[in-house]
Amino acid sequence: MTRLITRRAAASLIASAALAPCAPARAGRIIDLKGGSFQPTTIAVAPFVGDDAARSITSIATNNFKRSVFLKPVDASVAAGSPDQPDLAAYRTPGAQFVLTGRSVRAGDGRLKTEFRLFDVTTGEQVAGQQYVTEAANMRRVAHLLSDAVFSRITGEKGFFDTRVVFVDETGSKEKRRKRLAMMDQDGANVRYLTRGEDLVVTPRFSPSSQDVTYMAFNDDGEPKVLLMNIENSQREVVGNFPGMTFSPRFSPDGQKIIMSLSEGSSTNLYTMDLRSRATTRLTDTSAIDTAPSYSPDGSRICFESDRGGSQQIYVMGAHGGDAKRISFGGGRYSTPVWSPKGDYIAFTKQNGGQFSIGVMKTDGSGERILTEGFHNEGPTWAPNGLFLMFFRDSGGSGGPKIHMVDVFGRSESQVPTPGYASDPAWGPLQD
Repeated sequence: MTRLITRRAAASLIASAALAPCAPARAGRIIDLKGGSFQPTTIAVAPFVGDDAARSITSIATNNFKRSVFLKPVDASVAAGSPDQPDLAAYRTPGAQFVLTGRSVRAGDGRLKTEFRLFDVTTGEQVAGQQYVTEAANMRRVAHLLSDAVFSRITGEKGFFDTRVVFVDETGSKEKRRKRLAMMDQDGANVRYLTRGEDLVVTPRFSPSSQDVTYMAFNDDGEPKVLLMNIENSQREVVGNFPGMTFSPRFSPDGQKIIMSLSEGSSTNLYTMDLRSRATTRLTDTSAIDTAPSYSPDGSRICFESDRGGSQQIYVMGAHGGDAKRISFGGGRYSTPVWSPKGDYIAFTKQNGGQFSIGVMKTDGSGERILTEGFHNEGPTWAPNGLFLMFFRDSGGSGGPKIHMVDVFGRSESQVPTPGYASDPAWGPLQD
């Protein structure tokens, strides 16, 4: 049995069934991600057998695990045995709990054939294995796909490596900053520019389908436009011209609607637009500034920021409007709330005492936890598995913003490499 995984504008990628029956994980092996005594699971990534592609896949997978927080690569120079039957005893010295082996070679038709096997060192059992056949151009995707399979098998959580991020690429001086829409893999590789910089672009957002993004663009006259772009063929269409809009729209979980804020005089209210009929529905009607709406993953509720109580705070209400309940009470001003894909947390930006923090709270406002803080942090966006956030940080001075990643428990933070300054990241779903 085979399954076909496609990516538009790219060669097909075929993943076969598992290489061998997978043994059940040993009791207690799945990581307790939230535990106070948390320790990452150690994994040895044995050098894949093959040519340059094999070496690249080994390196990419190792780097993925390093950034994952929950897995910790250990020395694999002790590699012994074959990818099919590694000498697991040799990996006990560096302390590996799991061993990843594999090979990547060119098939007779020129395509790349890659396979991996994951072994539990304690039980000696193979617990996962998969084979991929693809065009060589998809080599990085293969590395991310197998990394996701390994991550999921060990942690019990969905992976996040085979994802893309749209962001705003920034170049030039602060006075004449050029902002282009760009896209990259979650590890900063494969940067591709989606706009050329004629218009100022801000706040891109991914569709649940992973093929479309919506964003705001300002022309030379300063008029805002809301655009929808297909990222595979670069076709764009104007959703609407809404003078005074303060934030880019976000998609509903089903991708059929967008939710946005529109300014009218001194007030700003929330609206939805049906992307098929282009009909708009007003959700709030106050004299306050209601902005930055975000849907819950089941589409039944939204969170947003509002100054209706005198300062920027986070509110939650039904997706069709009605009474809104304030949930932020930790002191300071709260903004840019984003609902987790898991539905368990709302991420936010918090400004208090001259510091900008990125944090999370439960959907009723309890359990607030600050993950990172600094001179200027802003714009959190969730990984599709709800375990990681990206945001952008501007350290001030003559420099510019950079994108960073932090896990939801605040255990580790790292900068995501980009060609230049970068802001407004939006994490897309796992690819098809």
